[in-house]
Amino acid sequence: MRLLDSAPIPGGGELGLYQHGQEFAIRIVDGQDLMCTRTHGSEDALAEITCRRIADRAQARILIGGLGFGFTLASALKHLGTDAQIVVAELVPAVIEWNRGPLGERTGHPLRDGRVTVHASDVSDIVRAESRSFDAILLDVDNGPDGLTKEGNHWLYSRQGLEACHQTLRPKGLLSVWSAGPDRAFSKRLRMTGFDVEEVKVRAHGSKGARHIIWVGTKPEV
Repeated sequence: MRLLDSAPIPGGGELGLYQHGQEFAIRIVDGQDLMCTRTHGSEDALAEITCRRIADRAQARILIGGLGFGFTLASALKHLGTDAQIVVAELVPAVIEWNRGPLGERTGHPLRDGRVTVHASDVSDIVRAESRSFDAILLDVDNGPDGLTKEGNHWLYSRQGLEACHQTLRPKGLLSVWSAGPDRAFSKRLRMTGFDVEEVKVRAHGSKGARHIIWVGTKPEV
């Protein structure tokens, strides 16, 4: 793979954008792969599973933590109405620029959609600042609660972070979390925080590829 660009990760480390033929990958420089354009079925499913459940709500407002290649955002736009609002938080500013540039063609340039607002910030900061203002929060900021590449992400998956997400959601709001694999302790934390929890198994690439997990936590109406 050919390195196209690299960028520092706030707090330490470096992300690299790589290309091989028509495919792209984002990985930790001199470290692990994070995502590639060839397999994005579970990222699509994260948005589809969530947004179909809130699509009939007037002016639905959702928060996406982690832009990646934009597949989750593009899928959300397909399943939400014209009056929806989508806020995207991406920690690494260069990832936003990559999506505005060479990566945008792969997903139909979702950042150009008028329903989208993108922030170069930690999704945790938005969760802490808002209250009862989102119909759904979609988290795909790491490899899951037990596969962290950034130390600061521990808070987001902790009891305190989940309680903050619960507070940020409107009644009957959804917290959907992508993970590379199962985590019983995380399922238990979701329930202890007050969510009704569903665990959905999805494939990385359509009906093939690795099995990933999406937790869907529903906040009670009252």
